[in-house]
Amino acid sequence: MNPNEASRRPIAARNTSWAAAVARRLVKAGARPNIISVFSAVFGGLAGLAFWLGGRSESPTAWIVCLLGAAAGMQLRLLCNLFDGMVAIEGGFKTRSGEVFNELPDRFSDAFVFIGAGYALPIQVVGMPALGWLAAVLAVATAYVRAMGVAAGSSQHFCGPMAKQQRMAVMTVAALIAAASPWWTDAAKALPLGLGIVVAGGLVTVFRRTGRIVRELESQ
Repeated sequence: MNPNEASRRPIAARNTSWAAAVARRLVKAGARPNIISVFSAVFGGLAGLAFWLGGRSESPTAWIVCLLGAAAGMQLRLLCNLFDGMVAIEGGFKTRSGEVFNELPDRFSDAFVFIGAGYALPIQVVGMPALGWLAAVLAVATAYVRAMGVAAGSSQHFCGPMAKQQRMAVMTVAALIAAASPWWTDAAKALPLGLGIVVAGGLVTVFRRTGRIVRELESQ
């Protein structure tokens, strides 16, 4: 296996024709992977801001716009995560500092999204801000465990059930469901439920990754 492939997060979309076509266009346009990585944090920040503004919206229309904006921001963040690696590897623009740009913006993106989501309801649910902060901490912890394993000599472990793509998928679905709350009041409960799922899944992910890393290191 190519060493570059072995250390990359498995993303099914990477092997699709549309992704390859977009990556080629980005390369031709002069896009650089480190800049794309930075934009992932920008979109994550916009998603978090949209969640936060949703919690201060005073009309159903503003609420819907904020929640749809948060969902769009999270998906654009994931697209940046897809194309920064494709442009770096397939486009031949990999740099020595690329790993820093690949990892650090992601940690900010997660924090922006989950902390913003914790304050996303106009009528605040008790404990929801704490869920947002805890989800942010666990998102960083899953990445820390993976990086710690690599530093100790193990291979990269991207297992879930709550890796980056799953975290964003859960919160995107939660945002889209919650956007329907002007017609279905209980739909807003999707946000604290989504954060709860991310927290529970994050705990399992930390333990699963830690276990795999320990077993791999002990078998060397």
